[in-house]
Amino acid sequence: MERHAGLPLDGSPLVADLGRIDELKRIVLEGDRLLLGGAVTFAQLRRHAALEGCAELLRQMAADVGAAQIQERGTLGGNLATGSPAADGVAALAALDADLILASAAGERRMPLSRFYTGYRTTVRRPDEVIARIELVVSRAGIHHWRKVATRRAQAISKVAFAAVAERSGDRLVRLGLGMASVGPTVAFLEPVRRLGLSRPIAAISPADLDAATDASVSPIDDVRSTAAYRRHVARALVRNFFESMR
Repeated sequence: MERHAGLPLDGSPLVADLGRIDELKRIVLEGDRLLLGGAVTFAQLRRHAALEGCAELLRQMAADVGAAQIQERGTLGGNLATGSPAADGVAALAALDADLILASAAGERRMPLSRFYTGYRTTVRRPDEVIARIELVVSRAGIHHWRKVATRRAQAISKVAFAAVAERSGDRLVRLGLGMASVGPTVAFLEPVRRLGLSRPIAAISPADLDAATDASVSPIDDVRSTAAYRRHVARALVRNFFESMR
């Protein structure tokens, strides 16, 4: 059989396992910046003591991903690259306002996660790029909130998953990051809810205001896991409950 450049002898696509590259598996906390290698697994996040108190959201999320076997093999980079709108890891990173560092032979470029997805399972990543690392600013004094609604407590894809990070000064929020999975073609950043939450004192934000902002943020569909109507109901309830917890 003729061998083609870049292909195995059987002609199938060449697949490279990057999981043993140490640089891609590092978790580094430098002051208020957290650097996560693209091959960091959910099990690493769940166990890493340095994340306690500054990125607790990641630990909470990682404990809800699949079974132990999936947590040991599944990576943040893989969760990001597949572009699934149900990706728990992406929802948590959205709430943490993460940046992605995309690397190729030509060098690196920084991409805010909010600009990474262009549609359902499509991204700006070029074929020659890998997700080298994820960078974010930690929230040591903030509120970290994670809630996953699924058919079972474990080994289930989210019907809706909601992540939030907030910091407050008196009766106002000074930082608010949000992410919600399974409510649109991509993970939703809930920008209308974010703008509302930062625009006025918490006590002045009514449930009706939150419902309207949530409705403007999501576009759920019917599928085998749930219905659009149920997802919209749950999305509203999760957002309202989060704001109610801060009153």
